[in-house]
Amino acid sequence: MNANRVLGLLCAATLTSLGAATQPSVPPAGDGRVQEWTVYGGDAGGTKYSPLSDINRSNVAKLEIAWEWKPDDAPLEQYGTRPGNFQNTPLMIDNVLYVSTPYNKVVALDAETGAPRWSFDPKAYEDGQPPNGTGFVHRGLAAWRDGDKLRIFLNSRYRLICLDASTGLPVDTFGDHGIVDTSRGLVWEIEKKHYTQTSPPVIYRDLVILGNGVGDRLVYRKDPPGDVRAFDARTGKQLWSFHTIPQAGEFGHDTWKNGAASVTGHTNAWAPMTLDVVRGLLYLPVGTPSNDFYGGRRLGAGLFGESIVCLDANTGKRQWHFQITHHGLWDYDPPSPPNLVTIAPEGKRIDAVVQLTKQGFAFAFDRVTGTPVWPIEERAVPGSDVPGEQAAPTQPFPTKPPAFTEQGVSLDDVFDATPELRNAALSAIKQYRLGPLYTPPSMEGTIMRPGVIGGANWGGGAFDPDTGMLYLKSTNQASVARIIRADTSPGNARAGEVDAELIGDLSGSLTFEAPGVSGSPLPLLKPPYGHLVAIDLNKGTIAWRVPFGDNPALRAHRALAGVSLPVALGAAGAPGVMVTRGGLLFAGGTDMALHAVDKATGSDVWKMPLPRRVTGTPMTYRARSGRQFVVVATSAGVDASLVAFALGDSSR
Repeated sequence: MNANRVLGLLCAATLTSLGAATQPSVPPAGDGRVQEWTVYGGDAGGTKYSPLSDINRSNVAKLEIAWEWKPDDAPLEQYGTRPGNFQNTPLMIDNVLYVSTPYNKVVALDAETGAPRWSFDPKAYEDGQPPNGTGFVHRGLAAWRDGDKLRIFLNSRYRLICLDASTGLPVDTFGDHGIVDTSRGLVWEIEKKHYTQTSPPVIYRDLVILGNGVGDRLVYRKDPPGDVRAFDARTGKQLWSFHTIPQAGEFGHDTWKNGAASVTGHTNAWAPMTLDVVRGLLYLPVGTPSNDFYGGRRLGAGLFGESIVCLDANTGKRQWHFQITHHGLWDYDPPSPPNLVTIAPEGKRIDAVVQLTKQGFAFAFDRVTGTPVWPIEERAVPGSDVPGEQAAPTQPFPTKPPAFTEQGVSLDDVFDATPELRNAALSAIKQYRLGPLYTPPSMEGTIMRPGVIGGANWGGGAFDPDTGMLYLKSTNQASVARIIRADTSPGNARAGEVDAELIGDLSGSLTFEAPGVSGSPLPLLKPPYGHLVAIDLNKGTIAWRVPFGDNPALRAHRALAGVSLPVALGAAGAPGVMVTRGGLLFAGGTDMALHAVDKATGSDVWKMPLPRRVTGTPMTYRARSGRQFVVVATSAGVDASLVAFALGDSSR
């Protein structure tokens, strides 16, 4: 990018960007004024906070379903595809909801009724099933104003698409008739069908900024890299690129040994990124280098793997970084949008950024300098005995706040609802290696807790600026990390390229067979399996932590008939929470219900049973009618549904 362009961007104060907008002042309840939701995370800093209080603790029990809309994505035999979970959080702008479906379709819905206005199908399914662990999912869109014209940006697999918000048609002047091929312009050429997107772009002034997704189990030389790039919002021209794997001559290149930086992929910002609009600072949660669980071909610390990185959004230049996990071996990529918060620890006001992690930490930094808000200590961790592996001898541990989920595994953690079940669980767990957090993968299999979905995941945190509280939904499950020899047989397309890979249970549902009840396994570790957590960022403490949701299938297990179980078994899962000035958190889980929770205590104040589980992070808005809606995505495939809740007529 040339100096004139940088100067022009810095001076372009009159350019309007929905991503740069701040939340308007809170309108009086019921006066008909609109409160929009213009950015995936509620605002550019990802707070997932709404100043609305029309729905509050005193009346939330009167919420009812206002309307539903179904994406109708279905398996397509001719392409070998199937839609995954409906994980979208819609935008609401000008009384219209903009939704992306699992198949990456974009639909505009009337914000009052849910009636469709238009739809756009990028036909992402024509390239077959995405080669990643999530399959076809898509979490959100981005919006930008070019004068009086509203544009919707969709990042669909290897394409960035610009749509006219009034018609749903591609904008002909952007890229190639509305489409940019984002597989081009990376640090090396890639197989484009291995490049994917699940998170929304970031809009800054007239830039559209993208990370990318890569299938974790795709492991080969020069698999897709994680370059973060900015494109001109009008023309689609690529304007800058930040190499998350530093190339020769770039800062951090020396942290990759034996030429690994020239052949190692991934190291990508697949989770949503966030933005300090005023300062023009972009925050990246950068993931694990390839291979997620074996680092013998990428020795060294491996910047910027598993780091939070702050860039100048105008130029893509690094401002600061902090590596959260050195030489990662656990798929502990930072999974959530970094939350931009303003807090006052010890009475000192700080504009900070907080990165929640799969391993259960909340790392807090001054968002300008990268200085930790509280000290972070390098502590010794277990070594590896896998041939060729060189695990990092220490890892960073924040001194505040404390961990928000269970870490590591011992025999005391096994399922123990009855003595008989405990003995069976002990027998099953003894085949694996156990240990504290950061015990490396092993040839016999290491139980790692948190597992590959965390801790925290892509739902991330919701920040209340009125109280300094950061709220999140956490998961308490384990995974098995086992190293095996790669398949080097002549019939294997990747023969000789992979040293080892993870096998075993990757879903977090580590199980054992109950005695006398075959074919119906139980969780190997005891509940609860999910929590809601409130972190007081002014004090660096956990204000409260409560089990959240239930597991009806486990409760009905034949081996548990007549057994006294906890009131809440806890719901695992990645979606996040939303917080409002009405004193409420909204969250969903695997117990097939949407919950409204008192944000002061964590106790349920309302629960709406649903015919399907919640799979997205909720959002809220006030439409032109003056009615506040809470909207959430549910279920998967042909059963997926977007559900809108509002107060009944007698309550308004």
